[in-house]
Formats: sequence, structure tokens, C-alpha cells
Amino acid sequence: MAERPLVDPDRSAPAWRTCLDIEGEDAARYPDTVNTGLFAAIAGAPRRVLELGCAAGAFGAALKARYPGATVTGIEAGHAAAAVAATRIDRVIRSRIEEVNFAAAGLAHGEFDTLIAADILEHLVNPWETLVRVKPLLAPDAQVVASIPNVRNAILIAALAVNGRWQYRERGLLDITHLRFFTLEEIRRMLEETGYRYENHVVNLSFPLADLYHRNANREKITLEMGRLTISDVSPAELSELCAEQFFVRARPA
Repeated sequence: MAERPLVDPDRSAPAWRTCLDIEGEDAARYPDTVNTGLFAAIAGAPRRVLELGCAAGAFGAALKARYPGATVTGIEAGHAAAAVAATRIDRVIRSRIEEVNFAAAGLAHGEFDTLIAADILEHLVNPWETLVRVKPLLAPDAQVVASIPNVRNAILIAALAVNGRWQYRERGLLDITHLRFFTLEEIRRMLEETGYRYENHVVNLSFPLADLYHRNANREKITLEMGRLTISDVSPAELSELCAEQFFVRARPA
């Protein structure tokens, strides 16, 4: 089922004035909700979980509730959010991910059977290096579960190609704190280049595009018309990607 995309609250100040102090953000800045679709990408029952960018710990708490006995260690740069997360999950390391000394933090090689990277890799200057650095912490058969926004979204394409708009916002696909942008193919490439084997993905449809997707999902070739922009000979796989808000991806160490 498609989930309604996050909508900016009514603010008088532009997003660049209010959203770029990552470490100093109030905990209320972080959506205290659980993207339940991410569970569809998890295989089996996690036992020892490392969550990158755990925010206020909502997903980690939901994971612990769903899988009793699982322990969750989170890394979070936002001081206020990390304080809330510490009341919900087993341990929180309050730091930017890029600055964590894993050995000094007591994280052992092969310690974790599950890595959660939910809407975080696109916020990093070098997500490739982060994936390389964290790999030694994972057991050989560990799973990496990530949710990553889709820049090949039909709404973004139409806004850019027809209207010349690439408008950063407080939330959503063009969250102003996003530094990297990925298509499904480039997500696969990132994983392969950093030492992982892509295994599977689940599509989270954009709420405004869900009806378009369901009307055309069973057709062999599709023509999409979005104002002055027309895309012809769209395959079912391409339709899925064009209508995706984000991808829930599972990979394993190669």
C-alpha cells in the first residue's frame, strides 16, 4: 500500500533557514513515525541490529516489539533526537556517522546480523565510504536493509523538465538535507561497488502516483502524459520506478 508522502508544515521561513542545523535540531523536527513498509525488506528475525541515523528511535522500538529479543544499537547526530532514542532502544551513539570510531565505541567485527539504513544514506557526503567502513561490523550472512528516495520519480521529472523546478523542501524527495540522489540502478551500483550483493527491493509508491500506477500496472507498454511531458513505451518495470517514492532494498556482504 502506498504511504502518503511527508508534507511540509506551514512555515514562514524557507527550509534552508530552519533545517540545516542537524546536530542542534529539536527532536520534534524528526518525524516520530514508523515506515512500516521497511519491514517487508527484512528477511528472518534480526537479533543484533545496528541502525544508522536512528532519529528518535521510533523504528528501532517498533523492530524490538516485532522481534522480541532483538537488540538495537543506533547512531544519531541530532542531540535531542538521540536523547529520545536512548529511552527506546538498547544503545545510542550520539555522533555523525562519518565521525564514529567504531573500535573506540566498542563495536566489534562481525557483531551485527542486520544493518538498518533508513532514509540516511542520501544525507551523507560519502555514503559509499560509510558502507565500506561499516561492513567489517557485519556477520558474513548479515542483511543490509535500506530505504532510499527515488530521484527518477515522475513528479520530479515533470517539475524539472516542464517547469524548471527543483525545489528543496523541509521533507520529502527534495528534503533540503539530501546531499545525494539515486535511481534504482544507481542504488544497485552503490551496493556492488562497496562490497555488497543486491538481493531484493520493494517499491513504496508515491501517494499522488498510486492511482496512475494501478491503472496501468497490467499493461505491456504504457504512455504517461504529465502536462506537456509525454513518456512513451514505458515498461511495467519502468512504471514501477517512475511511480516510486522510495525503495526498500535488501543486500548482503559479498
